[in-house]
Amino acid sequence: MKSFYLAGAASLALLLTACGGGSDAGNEAAANESAAGAEKAGNEAAHAEEGAVTLTAEQIAAAGVQVGRPIVGGAGTIELPAIIEGDPQGTQVVSAAIAGRVVALTRNLGQSVGRGQTIAVIESREAAQIKGEVEAARARLQLANSNLAREQRLFSQRVSPEQDLIAARTAATEARIALTQAQSTVSAAGMGGGGLNRLGIAAPISGQIIARPVTLGQTVAADAELYRIANLGQVSIALNLKPEDAGRIRPGNVVTVKAAGRQATARVTFVSPALDPQTRLVPSIATLDNRGGQWRVGEPVTAAVELSGSGGSGAIRVPTTAVQTNEGKSVVFVRTPKGFQATPVELGDASGDTVIIRSGLKGTEQIATTGSFTLKAELGKGEAEHED
Repeated sequence: MKSFYLAGAASLALLLTACGGGSDAGNEAAANESAAGAEKAGNEAAHAEEGAVTLTAEQIAAAGVQVGRPIVGGAGTIELPAIIEGDPQGTQVVSAAIAGRVVALTRNLGQSVGRGQTIAVIESREAAQIKGEVEAARARLQLANSNLAREQRLFSQRVSPEQDLIAARTAATEARIALTQAQSTVSAAGMGGGGLNRLGIAAPISGQIIARPVTLGQTVAADAELYRIANLGQVSIALNLKPEDAGRIRPGNVVTVKAAGRQATARVTFVSPALDPQTRLVPSIATLDNRGGQWRVGEPVTAAVELSGSGGSGAIRVPTTAVQTNEGKSVVFVRTPKGFQATPVELGDASGDTVIIRSGLKGTEQIATTGSFTLKAELGKGEAEHED
């Protein structure tokens, strides 16, 4: 019996020893697992805080950071300086077809003129010659018509042969042609009334006088410009585009024209297929309604030209002031309950003072539209402290 108790005690001791050793190993394993979990949680927390800027609402206001939402929809635009010009289809130069002395100028700059009204008179020996040819041709035609009437009467009385009638009819026809040619010469010179040695220059179109480079009494050469007339009910916007921008602009695209206290909408009507040899830019023209007379030829304006294929109606755009670069990546600061989060984005085409966001934003977020540089500086401070 004694041996049985000794054996039982020895077995119990061995069992307790075994249980005690197993407990120490389990505690050590549990401690290691807990440490690993804490380290993982710490890494996840650090990762979550990466790019975060913690600021209160008061600090955000004091830093001058403004919050807004991205712009969703609408086409992209580019802004560039432009000049108001007269519509090429409604502008015409009035020139002197003959050399002479300007003895009358009936219109001043800015005045209106109707088509066919005499706006200048030139005195010239050539004018006398041209008008003399008209008068001579008219006299010859009268004589030829009189001879033709006489020959027709004699032929009907069987006094004159048919050959004389035919000759008289031919002479009358030639005289009529000569008169028409002389009158066409006067018309080609833009000449109206005046004395024998004076020719009046008539306005070829209705409109306003926008240039008058000659003065009264000046002697001008043939083809010298006397006036420039423009129908200013419609004006043109002269644009010079970069080649990379010209490829994204088509006739019909909308152009928003802005000047001091004014704004209007024009349409692109022409994009040149060739570059200007001097500027290496692409000339383009937009047409603007000016029946109200608020735009003046030669006036500098700002034109925001709509781009074709700039993202469509669902495009997301943000102000260029909202985009910063962090560690080589473009980021936008998105508002969070604790401040802001630097969110990486992929940029698209620039669109005036905005830029298209291809990916990274949904368009419903609140973002820092201004003051993002301050947030970038705060982010840099936080990362430096984290490294320390």
